[in-house]
Amino acid sequence: MLEKTNVMRILDSKKVNYIPHTYEAEEAASGTEVAKILSLDPQKVFKTLVTAGKSGEHYCFVVPVEKELNLKKAAKAVGEKSIEMIKSKELLPLTGYIHGGCSPIGMKKFLRTTFHTTAGDFDTIVFSGGKIGRHVELSLADLSKVIRYSVADIAD
Repeated sequence: MLEKTNVMRILDSKKVNYIPHTYEAEEAASGTEVAKILSLDPQKVFKTLVTAGKSGEHYCFVVPVEKELNLKKAAKAVGEKSIEMIKSKELLPLTGYIHGGCSPIGMKKFLRTTFHTTAGDFDTIVFSGGKIGRHVELSLADLSKVIRYSVADIAD
């Protein structure tokens, strides 16, 4: 039986339909490797990135695994002068997640979240289920029942 992650329990509690995707892993794989392992189109597989703005606020950006977060575009999308990626060691205390298992759902404290515009190109998208080797697939419409987010051109 599938071991449920906190993300999956949150989705279940909100009665949101999702497809779980799992694979065996000891450590984080790159997003492109995850797409290959799960036999999914890498354009619809997204990675979750956490940043800090010049103001001190933290932000969550979700971009396709084959793209890179454009820090200038991302800063503009959230009204910051500049942003930078947080250090890996800061991720767990801030979000409750480790590198390779960070999800926009179920963070310790909700962070303003922005998805790349291409997320709207698909009926469903896939992102981390909150643990290495666990991913969830759902529609943006269903995701909006769980978290608030915006969509912007934030990647290259």
